[in-house]
Amino acid sequence: MAFKTDIEIAREAKKLPIQEIGAKLGIGLEDLVPYGHDKAKVSADFIARQADKPNGKLILVTAINPTPAGEGKTTTTVGLGDGLNSIGKKAAVCIREASLGPCFGMKGGAAGGGYAQVVPMEEMNLHFTGDFHAITSAHNLLSALIDNHIYWGNSLDIDIRRVVWKRVLDMNDRALRDIVTSLGGVANGFPRQAGFDITVASEVMAILCLSNDLEDLQERLGRIIVAYTRDRKPVTCKDLKADGAMTVLLKDAMQPNLVQTLENNPAFVHGGPFANIAHGCNSVVATKTALKLNDYVVTEAGFGADLGAEKFMNIKCRKAGLAPAAIVIVATIRAMKMNGGVKKQDLAAENVQAVKDGCANLGRHIENIKGFGVPAVVAINHFAGDTEAEIAACKDYVTSQGSEAILCKHWAEGSKGIQELATRVAEIADSGVAQFQMLYPDDMPLMKKIETIAKRIYRADEVLADKKIRDQLAQWEEQGFRDLPICMAKTQYSFSTDANLRGAPTGHSVPIREVRLSAGAGFVVVVCGEIMTMPGLPRVPSSESIRLNDEGLIEGLF
Repeated sequence: MAFKTDIEIAREAKKLPIQEIGAKLGIGLEDLVPYGHDKAKVSADFIARQADKPNGKLILVTAINPTPAGEGKTTTTVGLGDGLNSIGKKAAVCIREASLGPCFGMKGGAAGGGYAQVVPMEEMNLHFTGDFHAITSAHNLLSALIDNHIYWGNSLDIDIRRVVWKRVLDMNDRALRDIVTSLGGVANGFPRQAGFDITVASEVMAILCLSNDLEDLQERLGRIIVAYTRDRKPVTCKDLKADGAMTVLLKDAMQPNLVQTLENNPAFVHGGPFANIAHGCNSVVATKTALKLNDYVVTEAGFGADLGAEKFMNIKCRKAGLAPAAIVIVATIRAMKMNGGVKKQDLAAENVQAVKDGCANLGRHIENIKGFGVPAVVAINHFAGDTEAEIAACKDYVTSQGSEAILCKHWAEGSKGIQELATRVAEIADSGVAQFQMLYPDDMPLMKKIETIAKRIYRADEVLADKKIRDQLAQWEEQGFRDLPICMAKTQYSFSTDANLRGAPTGHSVPIREVRLSAGAGFVVVVCGEIMTMPGLPRVPSSESIRLNDEGLIEGLF
Protein backbone atom coordinates (compact mmCIF):
# COMPACT_ATOMS: atom_id res chain seq x y z
CA MET A 1 0.00 0.00 0.00
CA ALA A 2 1.42 3.39 -1.00
CA PHE A 3 1.16 6.14 1.60
CA LYS A 4 0.98 9.81 0.78
CA THR A 5 4.01 11.84 1.75
CA ASP A 6 3.82 14.38 4.54
CA ILE A 7 4.01 17.24 2.09
CA GLU A 8 1.22 15.78 -0.06
CA ILE A 9 -1.01 15.50 2.99
CA ALA A 10 -0.14 19.02 4.12
CA ARG A 11 -0.97 20.48 0.71
CA GLU A 12 -4.42 18.86 0.82
CA ALA A 13 -5.20 20.46 4.20
CA LYS A 14 -8.43 22.43 4.48
CA LYS A 15 -6.94 25.31 6.41
CA LEU A 16 -9.10 27.91 8.12
CA PRO A 17 -8.19 31.60 8.04
CA ILE A 18 -5.94 32.24 11.03
CA GLN A 19 -8.51 34.69 12.41
CA GLU A 20 -10.90 31.75 12.91
CA ILE A 21 -8.25 29.81 14.80
CA GLY A 22 -7.68 32.85 17.00
CA ALA A 23 -11.42 33.15 17.61
CA LYS A 24 -11.45 29.60 19.03
CA LEU A 25 -9.14 30.89 21.75
CA GLY A 26 -10.92 34.19 22.27
CA ILE A 27 -8.25 36.20 20.44
CA GLY A 28 -9.86 39.08 18.57
CA LEU A 29 -8.80 40.48 15.21
CA GLU A 30 -7.17 43.46 16.87
CA ASP A 31 -4.88 41.15 18.88
CA LEU A 32 -3.61 39.09 15.94
CA VAL A 33 -0.76 40.27 13.77
CA PRO A 34 -1.29 38.26 10.55
CA TYR A 35 1.56 36.95 8.41
CA GLY A 36 -0.43 36.00 5.34
CA HIS A 37 -3.68 34.03 5.64
CA ASP A 38 -2.65 31.08 7.79
CA LYS A 39 -0.24 32.31 10.45
CA ALA A 40 -0.16 35.20 12.87
CA LYS A 41 1.54 36.53 15.96
CA VAL A 42 -0.37 37.08 19.18
CA SER A 43 0.08 40.62 20.49
CA ALA A 44 1.94 41.34 23.73
CA ASP A 45 -0.99 43.48 24.95
CA PHE A 46 -3.39 40.54 24.64
CA ILE A 47 -1.00 38.24 26.48
CA ALA A 48 -0.63 40.74 29.33
CA ARG A 49 -4.42 40.87 29.75
CA GLN A 50 -4.58 37.10 30.39
CA ALA A 51 -2.37 37.19 33.50
CA ASP A 52 -5.17 36.68 36.05
CA LYS A 53 -6.75 33.70 34.29
CA PRO A 54 -6.23 30.21 35.74
CA ASN A 55 -3.84 27.83 34.00
CA GLY A 56 -4.86 24.68 32.18
CA LYS A 57 -3.05 21.37 32.60
CA LEU A 58 0.43 21.02 31.07
CA ILE A 59 1.24 17.74 29.32
CA LEU A 60 4.82 17.01 28.26
CA VAL A 61 5.65 14.70 25.36
CA THR A 62 9.16 13.27 25.38
CA ALA A 63 10.74 10.13 23.90
CA ILE A 64 13.35 7.41 24.00
CA ASN A 65 16.77 8.20 22.55
CA PRO A 66 16.34 8.82 18.80
CA THR A 67 17.33 6.14 16.31
CA PRO A 68 17.49 6.09 12.49
CA ALA A 69 14.23 4.09 12.66
CA GLY A 70 12.34 7.19 13.79
CA GLU A 71 10.22 7.88 16.87
CA GLY A 72 7.74 10.62 15.92
CA LYS A 73 7.74 12.81 19.02
CA THR A 74 6.40 15.94 17.32
CA THR A 75 3.90 13.84 15.38
CA THR A 76 2.63 12.41 18.67
CA THR A 77 2.51 15.87 20.27
CA VAL A 78 0.35 17.18 17.45
CA GLY A 79 -1.74 14.01 17.34
CA LEU A 80 -2.39 14.15 21.08
CA GLY A 81 -3.53 17.76 20.83
CA ASP A 82 -5.96 16.80 18.08
CA GLY A 83 -7.02 13.72 20.05
CA LEU A 84 -7.88 15.78 23.14
CA ASN A 85 -10.00 18.13 21.04
CA SER A 86 -11.74 15.19 19.38
CA ILE A 87 -12.93 13.86 22.76
CA GLY A 88 -14.38 17.22 23.68
CA LYS A 89 -11.48 18.85 25.51
CA LYS A 90 -10.20 22.36 24.80
CA ALA A 91 -6.55 21.87 23.95
CA ALA A 92 -3.66 23.41 22.05
CA VAL A 93 -0.15 22.28 21.19
CA CYS A 94 3.09 24.17 21.75
CA ILE A 95 6.12 23.16 19.69
CA ARG A 96 9.41 24.67 18.58
CA GLU A 97 10.25 26.35 15.31
CA ALA A 98 12.52 24.52 12.86
CA SER A 99 16.12 25.45 12.24
CA LEU A 100 17.20 25.87 8.62
CA GLY A 101 20.51 24.09 9.14
CA PRO A 102 19.11 20.64 9.90
CA CYS A 103 16.40 21.01 7.24
CA PHE A 104 19.09 21.30 4.58
CA GLY A 105 21.35 18.82 6.36
CA MET A 106 19.79 15.55 7.41
CA LYS A 107 17.18 15.98 10.17
CA GLY A 108 14.29 17.10 8.00
CA GLY A 109 11.20 18.99 9.05
CA ALA A 110 9.79 19.72 12.47
CA ALA A 111 6.03 20.00 11.98
CA GLY A 112 4.86 16.45 12.68
CA GLY A 113 3.96 13.92 10.03
CA GLY A 114 1.21 11.97 8.31
CA TYR A 115 -2.22 13.09 9.51
CA ALA A 116 -0.80 14.69 12.66
CA GLN A 117 0.85 17.80 11.32
CA VAL A 118 0.96 21.52 11.88
CA VAL A 119 0.49 23.71 8.80
CA PRO A 120 1.69 25.63 6.82
CA MET A 121 4.44 23.02 6.91
CA GLU A 122 6.76 24.35 4.21
CA GLU A 123 6.78 27.89 5.58
CA MET A 124 7.29 26.68 9.15
CA ASN A 125 10.41 24.79 8.08
CA LEU A 126 11.85 27.69 6.11
CA HIS A 127 11.62 31.39 7.05
CA PHE A 128 8.24 31.24 8.86
CA THR A 129 7.67 34.65 10.53
CA GLY A 130 11.36 35.60 10.60
CA ASP A 131 11.99 34.92 14.29
CA PHE A 132 15.28 33.10 13.73
CA HIS A 133 16.52 35.84 11.42
CA ALA A 134 15.76 38.41 14.13
CA ILE A 135 17.61 36.36 16.72
CA THR A 136 20.58 35.96 14.38
CA SER A 137 20.64 39.71 13.72
CA ALA A 138 20.40 40.65 17.39
CA HIS A 139 23.15 38.21 18.32
CA ASN A 140 25.49 39.44 15.58
CA LEU A 141 24.77 43.09 16.39
CA LEU A 142 26.30 42.39 19.79
CA SER A 143 29.27 40.70 18.10
CA ALA A 144 29.81 43.73 15.89
CA LEU A 145 29.59 46.10 18.86
CA ILE A 146 32.26 44.15 20.75
CA ASP A 147 34.79 44.48 17.94
CA ASN A 148 33.76 48.06 17.30
CA HIS A 149 34.34 48.95 20.96
CA ILE A 150 37.81 47.42 20.84
CA TYR A 151 38.58 49.26 17.60
CA TRP A 152 37.63 52.68 19.02
CA GLY A 153 39.92 52.63 22.03
CA ASN A 154 38.59 49.78 24.20
CA SER A 155 37.59 51.90 27.20
CA LEU A 156 36.21 48.81 28.95
CA ASP A 157 39.68 47.21 28.72
CA ILE A 158 38.40 44.07 27.03
CA ASP A 159 41.11 41.42 26.72
CA ILE A 160 40.76 40.34 23.09
CA ARG A 161 42.08 36.90 24.10
CA ARG A 162 39.06 36.53 26.37
CA VAL A 163 36.15 37.45 24.12
CA VAL A 164 33.68 34.61 24.71
CA TRP A 165 30.84 35.80 22.46
CA LYS A 166 30.88 34.01 19.09
CA ARG A 167 28.84 34.91 16.04
CA VAL A 168 25.93 32.75 14.85
CA LEU A 169 24.40 31.55 11.60
CA ASP A 170 21.24 29.46 11.09
CA MET A 171 23.03 26.95 8.90
CA ASN A 172 25.24 23.89 9.38
CA ASP A 173 28.73 25.10 8.39
CA ARG A 174 31.69 23.35 10.00
CA ALA A 175 34.17 25.69 8.26
CA LEU A 176 33.07 28.51 10.58
CA ARG A 177 33.59 26.72 13.89
CA ASP A 178 37.02 28.27 14.43
CA ILE A 179 38.10 31.32 12.47
CA VAL A 180 40.28 34.43 12.70
CA THR A 181 38.57 37.81 12.30
CA SER A 182 39.76 41.33 11.45
CA LEU A 183 42.50 40.36 9.02
CA GLY A 184 43.53 42.83 6.36
CA GLY A 185 45.24 45.64 8.20
CA VAL A 186 44.67 48.42 10.71
CA ALA A 187 41.40 49.60 9.20
CA ASN A 188 39.75 46.25 9.95
CA GLY A 189 40.53 46.14 13.65
CA PHE A 190 42.58 43.78 15.79
CA PRO A 191 42.89 40.17 14.57
CA ARG A 192 41.65 37.59 17.04
CA GLN A 193 40.54 33.99 17.15
CA ALA A 194 36.74 33.65 16.94
CA GLY A 195 34.07 31.32 15.60
CA PHE A 196 30.41 30.68 14.83
CA ASP A 197 27.69 28.67 16.55
CA ILE A 198 24.40 27.72 14.95
CA THR A 199 21.61 30.20 15.78
CA VAL A 200 19.66 27.68 17.85
CA ALA A 201 22.67 27.46 20.20
CA SER A 202 22.71 31.23 20.73
CA GLU A 203 22.16 32.53 24.23
CA VAL A 204 19.84 35.08 22.63
CA MET A 205 17.62 32.19 21.51
CA ALA A 206 17.62 30.77 25.03
CA ILE A 207 16.86 34.19 26.52
CA LEU A 208 13.93 34.81 24.17
CA CYS A 209 12.52 31.38 25.04
CA LEU A 210 12.81 31.94 28.80
CA SER A 211 11.65 35.58 28.99
CA ASN A 212 8.15 36.57 30.13
CA ASP A 213 7.91 39.90 28.31
CA LEU A 214 9.99 42.60 26.62
CA GLU A 215 11.14 44.11 29.92
CA ASP A 216 12.33 40.73 31.13
CA LEU A 217 13.94 40.13 27.74
CA GLN A 218 15.99 43.35 27.89
CA GLU A 219 17.11 42.68 31.46
CA ARG A 220 18.31 39.21 30.50
CA LEU A 221 20.06 40.46 27.37
CA GLY A 222 21.87 43.03 29.49
CA ARG A 223 23.28 40.29 31.72
CA ILE A 224 24.98 38.41 28.86
CA ILE A 225 28.71 38.12 29.53
CA VAL A 226 30.55 38.77 26.28
CA ALA A 227 34.18 39.03 27.38
CA TYR A 228 36.54 39.52 30.29
CA THR A 229 38.97 42.32 31.06
CA ARG A 230 42.69 41.88 31.54
CA ASP A 231 42.09 41.46 35.28
CA ARG A 232 39.38 38.82 34.60
CA LYS A 233 36.33 40.97 35.34
CA PRO A 234 33.23 40.19 33.21
CA VAL A 235 32.06 42.59 30.51
CA THR A 236 28.33 42.45 29.81
CA CYS A 237 26.02 43.33 26.97
CA LYS A 238 24.69 46.20 29.08
CA ASP A 239 28.24 47.54 29.52
CA LEU A 240 28.33 47.89 25.73
CA LYS A 241 24.88 49.56 25.74
CA ALA A 242 23.64 46.90 23.30
CA ASP A 243 20.62 45.58 25.21
CA GLY A 244 18.20 48.27 24.02
CA ALA A 245 18.93 47.90 20.32
CA MET A 246 18.86 44.10 20.56
CA THR A 247 15.43 44.29 22.21
CA VAL A 248 14.21 46.47 19.33
CA LEU A 249 15.33 43.80 16.85
CA LEU A 250 13.54 41.13 18.90
CA LYS A 251 10.30 43.06 19.55
CA ASP A 252 8.22 41.16 17.00
CA ALA A 253 10.05 37.86 17.47
CA MET A 254 9.04 37.90 21.13
CA GLN A 255 5.36 37.52 20.18
CA PRO A 256 4.24 33.86 19.87
CA ASN A 257 3.24 32.46 16.49
CA LEU A 258 -0.23 30.95 16.08
CA VAL A 259 -0.92 28.37 13.36
CA GLN A 260 -3.14 25.28 13.12
CA THR A 261 -3.10 21.51 12.91
CA LEU A 262 -4.52 19.58 9.98
CA GLU A 263 -7.71 19.27 12.04
CA ASN A 264 -7.87 23.06 12.52
CA ASN A 265 -6.89 23.07 16.17
CA PRO A 266 -4.66 25.84 17.54
CA ALA A 267 -0.90 25.39 17.63
CA PHE A 268 1.68 27.79 19.07
CA VAL A 269 5.03 27.44 17.31
CA HIS A 270 7.63 29.68 18.92
CA GLY A 271 11.34 29.54 19.67
CA GLY A 272 13.70 26.71 18.90
CA PRO A 273 16.75 26.05 21.09
CA PHE A 274 18.40 22.73 20.23
CA ALA A 275 17.98 20.07 22.89
CA ASN A 276 21.48 18.61 22.63
CA ILE A 277 23.30 21.95 22.84
CA ALA A 278 20.65 24.16 24.49
CA HIS A 279 17.53 23.57 26.59
CA GLY A 280 15.30 22.23 23.81
CA CYS A 281 11.90 23.73 24.64
CA ASN A 282 9.53 26.17 22.98
CA SER A 283 9.15 29.62 24.53
CA VAL A 284 7.84 30.25 28.04
CA VAL A 285 5.61 33.04 26.74
CA ALA A 286 3.94 30.71 24.21
CA THR A 287 3.42 27.97 26.80
CA LYS A 288 2.05 30.36 29.42
CA THR A 289 -0.26 32.01 26.89
CA ALA A 290 -1.60 28.65 25.75
CA LEU A 291 -2.19 27.59 29.37
CA LYS A 292 -4.32 30.69 29.97
CA LEU A 293 -6.48 29.95 26.91
CA ASN A 294 -6.93 26.15 27.11
CA ASP A 295 -7.83 23.40 29.55
CA TYR A 296 -4.93 21.28 28.29
CA VAL A 297 -1.66 22.23 26.61
CA VAL A 298 0.50 19.57 24.96
CA THR A 299 4.14 20.52 24.54
CA GLU A 300 7.32 18.65 23.67
CA ALA A 301 10.94 18.62 24.75
CA GLY A 302 13.62 17.83 22.22
CA PHE A 303 15.24 14.44 21.57
CA GLY A 304 15.17 11.77 24.30
CA ALA A 305 14.02 12.33 27.86
CA ASP A 306 17.63 12.33 29.08
CA LEU A 307 18.09 15.66 27.30
CA GLY A 308 14.79 17.35 26.51
CA ALA A 309 12.66 16.27 29.47
CA GLU A 310 15.46 16.73 32.00
CA LYS A 311 16.07 20.28 30.80
CA PHE A 312 12.35 21.02 30.45
CA MET A 313 11.90 20.28 34.12
CA ASN A 314 15.18 21.49 35.59
CA ILE A 315 15.48 24.65 33.47
CA LYS A 316 12.17 25.68 31.90
CA CYS A 317 9.85 24.64 34.73
CA ARG A 318 12.29 25.99 37.32
CA LYS A 319 12.56 29.37 35.61
CA ALA A 320 8.92 29.74 34.61
CA GLY A 321 7.18 28.25 37.62
CA LEU A 322 5.56 25.50 35.54
CA ALA A 323 4.80 21.87 36.43
CA PRO A 324 3.63 19.08 34.11
CA ALA A 325 0.50 17.18 35.13
CA ALA A 326 1.31 14.15 32.95
CA ILE A 327 4.15 12.96 30.71
CA VAL A 328 4.02 10.88 27.53
CA ILE A 329 7.11 8.92 26.45
CA VAL A 330 7.07 8.13 22.72
CA ALA A 331 8.56 4.86 21.49
CA THR A 332 8.29 2.72 18.38
CA ILE A 333 8.62 -1.01 17.85
CA ARG A 334 11.20 -0.28 15.15
CA ALA A 335 13.34 1.71 17.57
CA MET A 336 13.08 -1.03 20.19
CA LYS A 337 14.38 -3.52 17.63
CA MET A 338 17.27 -1.22 16.70
CA ASN A 339 18.16 -0.87 20.38
CA GLY A 340 17.99 -4.66 20.49
CA GLY A 341 20.69 -4.96 17.82
CA VAL A 342 18.68 -5.16 14.58
CA LYS A 343 20.06 -3.25 11.60
CA LYS A 344 17.85 -0.69 9.88
CA GLN A 345 17.57 -2.75 6.68
CA ASP A 346 16.27 -5.74 8.70
CA LEU A 347 13.53 -3.94 10.65
CA ALA A 348 10.69 -5.23 8.46
CA ALA A 349 11.05 -8.79 9.75
CA GLU A 350 9.26 -9.72 12.97
CA ASN A 351 11.70 -10.06 15.87
CA VAL A 352 10.00 -10.23 19.25
CA GLN A 353 13.21 -11.02 21.09
CA ALA A 354 14.89 -7.91 19.69
CA VAL A 355 11.96 -5.84 20.94
CA LYS A 356 12.43 -7.31 24.41
CA ASP A 357 16.20 -6.76 24.25
CA GLY A 358 15.74 -3.15 23.15
CA CYS A 359 13.21 -2.16 25.78
CA ALA A 360 15.94 -1.36 28.31
CA ASN A 361 16.32 2.11 26.82
CA LEU A 362 12.60 2.76 27.27
CA GLY A 363 12.71 1.39 30.81
CA ARG A 364 15.50 3.76 31.76
CA HIS A 365 13.46 6.74 30.58
CA ILE A 366 10.36 5.55 32.47
CA GLU A 367 12.40 5.24 35.65
CA ASN A 368 13.96 8.68 35.17
CA ILE A 369 10.62 10.38 34.58
CA LYS A 370 9.16 8.79 37.70
CA GLY A 371 12.02 10.39 39.62
CA PHE A 372 10.48 13.77 38.86
CA GLY A 373 7.24 12.73 40.55
CA VAL A 374 5.08 12.86 37.42
CA PRO A 375 3.16 9.83 36.07
CA ALA A 376 4.30 8.62 32.65
CA VAL A 377 2.38 6.89 29.88
CA VAL A 378 4.14 5.29 26.92
CA ALA A 379 2.77 6.06 23.45
CA ILE A 380 3.70 3.33 20.98
CA ASN A 381 3.77 5.25 17.72
CA HIS A 382 2.46 2.67 15.25
CA PHE A 383 4.21 1.72 12.01
CA ALA A 384 2.47 -0.41 9.38
CA GLY A 385 4.95 -3.28 9.76
CA ASP A 386 4.52 -3.70 13.52
CA THR A 387 3.18 -7.13 14.48
CA GLU A 388 0.77 -7.96 17.29
CA ALA A 389 3.40 -10.08 19.03
CA GLU A 390 5.95 -7.25 18.95
CA ILE A 391 3.42 -4.73 20.28
CA ALA A 392 2.41 -7.15 23.04
CA ALA A 393 6.05 -7.62 24.04
CA CYS A 394 6.52 -3.88 24.39
CA LYS A 395 3.29 -3.44 26.34
CA ASP A 396 4.17 -6.29 28.69
CA TYR A 397 7.56 -4.75 29.37
CA VAL A 398 6.09 -1.33 30.15
CA THR A 399 3.57 -2.95 32.50
CA SER A 400 6.44 -4.68 34.30
CA GLN A 401 7.94 -1.23 34.87
CA GLY A 402 4.82 -0.03 36.64
CA SER A 403 3.57 2.08 33.76
CA GLU A 404 1.21 1.58 30.82
CA ALA A 405 1.64 1.62 27.04
CA ILE A 406 -1.02 2.62 24.53
CA LEU A 407 -0.84 1.92 20.80
CA CYS A 408 -1.36 5.12 18.78
CA LYS A 409 -2.23 5.33 15.07
CA HIS A 410 -2.41 9.11 14.69
CA TRP A 411 0.09 9.19 11.81
CA ALA A 412 -2.31 7.22 9.61
CA GLU A 413 -5.67 8.10 11.17
CA GLY A 414 -5.29 11.52 12.79
CA SER A 415 -7.14 12.18 16.05
CA LYS A 416 -9.25 9.02 15.69
CA GLY A 417 -6.12 6.91 16.09
CA ILE A 418 -5.01 8.48 19.38
CA GLN A 419 -8.24 8.92 21.32
CA GLU A 420 -7.39 6.16 23.80
CA LEU A 421 -4.16 7.94 24.76
CA ALA A 422 -5.93 11.32 24.88
CA THR A 423 -8.59 9.94 27.24
CA ARG A 424 -6.03 8.36 29.56
CA VAL A 425 -3.75 11.42 29.61
CA ALA A 426 -6.70 13.70 30.45
CA GLU A 427 -7.67 11.36 33.30
CA ILE A 428 -4.16 11.44 34.73
CA ALA A 429 -3.85 15.23 34.35
CA ASP A 430 -7.23 15.78 36.02
CA SER A 431 -6.48 13.37 38.87
CA GLY A 432 -3.85 15.66 40.39
CA VAL A 433 -1.59 12.72 41.27
CA ALA A 434 1.54 14.44 39.94
CA GLN A 435 3.92 15.58 42.68
CA PHE A 436 6.46 17.42 40.56
CA GLN A 437 9.97 17.84 41.97
CA MET A 438 13.28 19.03 40.58
CA LEU A 439 16.31 16.78 40.25
CA TYR A 440 18.48 19.10 42.36
CA PRO A 441 18.06 22.24 44.51
CA ASP A 442 19.21 25.70 43.43
CA ASP A 443 21.89 25.97 46.11
CA MET A 444 23.72 22.75 45.20
CA PRO A 445 27.29 23.45 43.94
CA LEU A 446 27.59 23.53 40.14
CA MET A 447 29.90 20.52 39.90
CA LYS A 448 27.60 18.54 42.16
CA LYS A 449 24.64 19.40 39.89
CA ILE A 450 26.56 18.10 36.88
CA GLU A 451 27.41 14.88 38.74
CA THR A 452 23.78 14.48 39.83
CA ILE A 453 22.54 14.63 36.22
CA ALA A 454 25.32 12.33 35.00
CA LYS A 455 24.76 9.70 37.68
CA ARG A 456 20.98 9.80 38.15
CA ILE A 457 19.89 10.42 34.54
CA TYR A 458 22.77 8.98 32.46
CA ARG A 459 23.82 6.31 35.02
CA ALA A 460 27.46 7.30 34.61
CA ASP A 461 30.04 6.26 37.18
CA GLU A 462 31.96 9.52 37.05
CA VAL A 463 32.33 12.96 35.50
CA LEU A 464 35.74 13.73 34.02
CA ALA A 465 36.65 17.41 34.40
CA ASP A 466 40.17 18.81 34.57
CA LYS A 467 41.34 21.41 37.08
CA LYS A 468 40.75 24.30 34.67
CA ILE A 469 37.06 23.44 34.36
CA ARG A 470 36.60 22.86 38.09
CA ASP A 471 38.34 26.16 38.85
CA GLN A 472 36.10 27.96 36.37
CA LEU A 473 32.97 26.56 38.02
CA ALA A 474 34.29 27.58 41.44
CA GLN A 475 35.00 31.09 40.17
CA TRP A 476 31.46 31.45 38.83
CA GLU A 477 30.10 30.35 42.19
CA GLU A 478 32.16 33.07 43.88
CA GLN A 479 30.71 35.58 41.42
CA GLY A 480 27.16 34.68 42.48
CA PHE A 481 26.14 32.10 39.84
CA ARG A 482 25.93 29.05 42.11
CA ASP A 483 22.10 28.97 41.93
CA LEU A 484 22.01 28.47 38.15
CA PRO A 485 20.75 25.17 36.68
CA ILE A 486 22.88 23.06 34.35
CA CYS A 487 22.34 22.70 30.59
CA MET A 488 24.17 19.57 29.43
CA ALA A 489 25.36 19.59 25.82
CA LYS A 490 25.85 16.01 24.68
CA THR A 491 24.86 13.56 21.98
CA GLN A 492 21.15 12.80 21.72
CA TYR A 493 21.68 9.22 20.56
CA SER A 494 22.78 7.68 23.84
CA PHE A 495 22.56 8.05 27.60
CA SER A 496 26.34 8.24 27.42
CA THR A 497 28.50 10.67 25.46
CA ASP A 498 29.21 7.93 22.89
CA ALA A 499 26.59 8.12 20.14
CA ASN A 500 27.09 4.44 19.29
CA LEU A 501 26.35 3.17 22.80
CA ARG A 502 22.65 2.32 22.57
CA GLY A 503 20.28 0.76 25.07
CA ALA A 504 20.76 1.55 28.76
CA PRO A 505 24.52 1.67 29.34
CA THR A 506 26.08 1.83 32.79
CA GLY A 507 29.63 2.15 34.03
CA HIS A 508 30.55 4.89 31.56
CA SER A 509 32.18 8.28 32.14
CA VAL A 510 31.03 11.77 31.13
CA PRO A 511 33.99 13.85 29.91
CA ILE A 512 33.53 17.64 30.02
CA ARG A 513 35.27 19.51 27.23
CA GLU A 514 34.32 23.04 28.28
CA VAL A 515 31.80 25.03 30.31
CA ARG A 516 30.05 28.22 29.26
CA LEU A 517 28.25 30.72 31.47
CA SER A 518 24.91 31.90 30.04
CA ALA A 519 24.27 34.58 32.64
CA GLY A 520 21.42 36.14 30.68
CA ALA A 521 19.54 32.92 30.01
CA GLY A 522 20.33 31.82 33.53
CA PHE A 523 22.14 28.50 33.17
CA VAL A 524 25.61 26.96 32.81
CA VAL A 525 26.25 25.05 29.57
CA VAL A 526 28.38 21.94 30.00
CA VAL A 527 29.82 20.71 26.70
CA CYS A 528 30.48 16.96 26.81
CA GLY A 529 32.35 14.60 24.53
CA GLU A 530 32.43 15.41 20.84
CA ILE A 531 29.24 17.50 20.70
CA MET A 532 29.46 20.50 18.36
CA THR A 533 27.64 23.81 18.80
CA MET A 534 28.05 24.38 15.06
CA PRO A 535 26.99 21.18 13.25
CA GLY A 536 28.37 20.16 9.87
CA LEU A 537 26.55 18.88 6.81
CA PRO A 538 26.56 15.14 5.97
CA ARG A 539 28.30 13.70 2.92
CA VAL A 540 25.03 13.90 0.98
CA PRO A 541 23.02 16.79 2.46
CA SER A 542 19.25 16.97 2.04
CA SER A 543 19.69 20.22 0.12
CA GLU A 544 20.85 18.24 -2.93
CA SER A 545 17.28 17.03 -3.50
CA ILE A 546 15.43 20.24 -2.61
CA ARG A 547 14.14 22.27 -5.55
CA LEU A 548 11.15 24.03 -7.09
CA ASN A 549 9.21 21.96 -9.60
CA ASP A 550 7.57 23.23 -12.79
CA GLU A 551 4.49 24.26 -10.81
CA GLY A 552 6.57 26.36 -8.43
CA LEU A 553 6.08 23.92 -5.55
CA ILE A 554 8.87 22.80 -3.24
CA GLU A 555 10.11 19.24 -3.65
CA GLY A 556 12.56 17.30 -1.49
CA LEU A 557 12.11 19.26 1.73
CA PHE A 558 10.44 16.24 3.39
